[in-house]
Amino acid sequence: MSGLATLPLLAGKRILVTGAASGIGLGAARAFVDFGASVFVTDRDADALAAAWPDLTEERRAGLDVVDEAQCDASVDRMVAALGGIDGVFNSAGIADPVQLALDVPIDAWQRTVDVHLRGSFLVARAAGRAMVAQGAGSIVLVSSVNGVGGIPRRHAYGPAKAAIAHLARTLTCEWAARGVRVNAIAPTYIATPMIERLAAEGKIDIARLERRTPMGRIGRVEDVAHAAAYLLSDLSAYISGANLPVDGGWLAYGGPGDVATA
Repeated sequence: MSGLATLPLLAGKRILVTGAASGIGLGAARAFVDFGASVFVTDRDADALAAAWPDLTEERRAGLDVVDEAQCDASVDRMVAALGGIDGVFNSAGIADPVQLALDVPIDAWQRTVDVHLRGSFLVARAAGRAMVAQGAGSIVLVSSVNGVGGIPRRHAYGPAKAAIAHLARTLTCEWAARGVRVNAIAPTYIATPMIERLAAEGKIDIARLERRTPMGRIGRVEDVAHAAAYLLSDLSAYISGANLPVDGGWLAYGGPGDVATA
């Protein structure tokens, strides 16, 4: 993170991170620590979480399936007990969808994708929101996607769920902003994570093609998302709520035909 690591952007902040065993969640949680925050990390894979955070005490990590209401409530309660409160949430837990033509998508796989992303975002936000509204302050960052802004073929669960997450940030803002709780979303483009690497290996996405489509000429890095999330969790964004911030290298700005390089 170069010189950015010396900035006390999140000094004193207590932040809950979901999906913190790998990918964006892991990288973001580590960035938050570099920025001065105390983190409480969760993931559905408790063993992978423990391996990723060997120096963090058991009181500050928890296995969490975000579609489980009781687990979401318990994780927030456990964090408040361990850290004395909760100032921020970064809900990064997510899964890949089937990436299939609509006529062929198994409905169970479709439903699971929607549940993890949309239901999970709501349950995590609501659990944290109860504590934050009571204390009169807090910032929640949900993860949407560029796939939730523009239509993408074969992403019939992931894209609609991500669109709904951005709208969820707006509806929660309308209820909680006057009570000191901000809710925002970020909309990343394709980010270099194990999930993207697996989709590429399965032939479901073409990274070179995505890079040609992106004005900046590359897919995103985990730190690109982590820094945007850190800003929205920090006091620098104190008057921002209900936003859906693109972290996309210009992806949404481009509206021409074909690749940017040949436009």
